[in-house]
Amino acid sequence: MAAIPDDLGPPRERLVDVAGEMFAERGFDATTVRDICQKAGANVAAVNYYFGDKQRLYVEAVIRAHSWRMERFQLPDWSGETAPNAKLSDFVQTFISRVRSGPGDTWHTRLVMREMAHPTEACAKLVQSAIRPQFEILIGILRELLPEERSFEKLRLTAFSIVGQCLFYHFADPVIRNLLTSHEYESLAIEKLAKHITDFSLRSLKQAETSERAGASS
Repeated sequence: MAAIPDDLGPPRERLVDVAGEMFAERGFDATTVRDICQKAGANVAAVNYYFGDKQRLYVEAVIRAHSWRMERFQLPDWSGETAPNAKLSDFVQTFISRVRSGPGDTWHTRLVMREMAHPTEACAKLVQSAIRPQFEILIGILRELLPEERSFEKLRLTAFSIVGQCLFYHFADPVIRNLLTSHEYESLAIEKLAKHITDFSLRSLKQAETSERAGASS
């Protein structure tokens, strides 16, 4: 393999960044190894040398993209005295920050969302390495909020509902833009959305708990 100049950054990392951006824009099938290497200033054999094949490079790019978002928007370090409703608020705001697109968005979010919409083997690896641990954090918060709940299925469905509310503002963004005026849309700051989802979820949990108690005593 021909030598790759280091003035553009480490070859392996450069290939992942270039490939990630191209995969995000074109998709896996429309992106060729030759195009990636040409843009990265690398020999065509570099992909096989560092990753084995294009599929493994794609998986690496997806994981890198998700990690970049995770590192940019991290959950705070909670103390033992942090209330569970405060933890839920932090979790929701962090989650929305990670997935919501914006004018200054990078390829990282677009690639992860493309993978979620058209999953490949990268999705399963991403779930095991990064998404499942975050999901377990949310389950832990719900256990604190619902200490008497013994059904893991209910906790899991509740967690899915909260995540679904957060993802709505990404996947339904084109619809939201057309439903609202430009001023109304711009007012939907992440902090406002996080507060709404948290308050809505906490009220729903409280009402469900009250309803179950009433049903049990009748």
